[in-house]
Amino acid sequence: MNQSSERLWTTSFITLTLCNLLLFIGLQMTLSTLPAYAESALHASPVQVSLVTSLFAFSAIASRLFAAKAMEKGGRNLLIFLGLAIALSAVAGYYFAGSIFTLLLFRILFGIGFGMASTAFPTMASDVIPIRRMGEGMGYFGLSTSLAMSAGPLIGLSLLQGPGFGSLLLVTAVAFALILPMGFRLAKTLPGGHLEPAAVPAAAAGSNPYRRLLLPCLLNFLLSISYGGLLGFLALYGQEKHLQHIAYFFLFNAIAIVVIRPLSGRIFDRYGAAALLIPGSLFIVAGLLLLSFASTTAGLFPAALCYGFGFGSMQPALQTWMIQSVEPRQRGLANGMFLNSLDLGVAIGSMLLGAVAMFTSYAVMYRYSILAPLLLLAVYLLVLVTRQNSKRKAALQG
Repeated sequence: MNQSSERLWTTSFITLTLCNLLLFIGLQMTLSTLPAYAESALHASPVQVSLVTSLFAFSAIASRLFAAKAMEKGGRNLLIFLGLAIALSAVAGYYFAGSIFTLLLFRILFGIGFGMASTAFPTMASDVIPIRRMGEGMGYFGLSTSLAMSAGPLIGLSLLQGPGFGSLLLVTAVAFALILPMGFRLAKTLPGGHLEPAAVPAAAAGSNPYRRLLLPCLLNFLLSISYGGLLGFLALYGQEKHLQHIAYFFLFNAIAIVVIRPLSGRIFDRYGAAALLIPGSLFIVAGLLLLSFASTTAGLFPAALCYGFGFGSMQPALQTWMIQSVEPRQRGLANGMFLNSLDLGVAIGSMLLGAVAMFTSYAVMYRYSILAPLLLLAVYLLVLVTRQNSKRKAALQG
């Protein structure tokens, strides 16, 4: 393979990464703030607050089922522009929502639009990344998602507590609007997507993609449960503990992700998923425990760093694992299932942890949330041991 085909930082890859960053910043600015807004301005109950997150996630999941099929037929450009138009309409609708019921309707609409656009960008990125650098490339691309998941809530909470809800929605709309000209450029340069002929994994060719994606989907679902608790209730946890600068958690979380993401991709390419998933799970557990006992703003810093190291290393590993498990034409399916398992974990996590908080406290809720990463670790180790035993038996019999 010549040197030019090994280039990672092409114009298309950089543009796709920027588009994905803006898309997820727009999402995260509202995802972390709307629950607090619904409670304070619309007097939503704890169950209704959890629906603000979960209904969005469920509608995005349903939308991606359609998007994955459309991408296999070459409809990625339509998905980007239609999805952005729907999402922008929903953001405008938030401003005029005078009841929790109306707000939830617009959350469903937003989920449909976001589900379309968010499936297209990572699939296009996996198409332009050299196959030998897939782990590194998806690590850098995934950095845009993880940075947005940290910077978005920080920006959103700052705007909500400062200029107000209207300014928050305006900045969100601008972030989405900035994607449009870059999307037009991508439509001209990558009209049908570029697939590397050598990118078909031998083990994946002709196999059932759903079976191969099941385990990483389950692990990603478990990983995302605790994140649903952070998005849905961190602002309310700050109020409970009288922490005025709770948004700093997301700032230090972002710092940790920036540090670990470039390293995690190279580690995956060299050592595989186990080298990231096992220590990453322990970092997540440590971060959640430290958060639950934090009583000062300074106490948030080590919690955020631990959580960021764990989440920032595990998420790209799982996404790359899924992409490498399927044929190139099925990458839309792999990315859709990756994002769906993430959103499903966020939705279920928000609902379950919200119920725990209703009967205990937000601090206790975060202590219960460590069960998810511990279960993730147990499932993964069990699968590893089972596979190693099977290989050992096969070697002895052979």
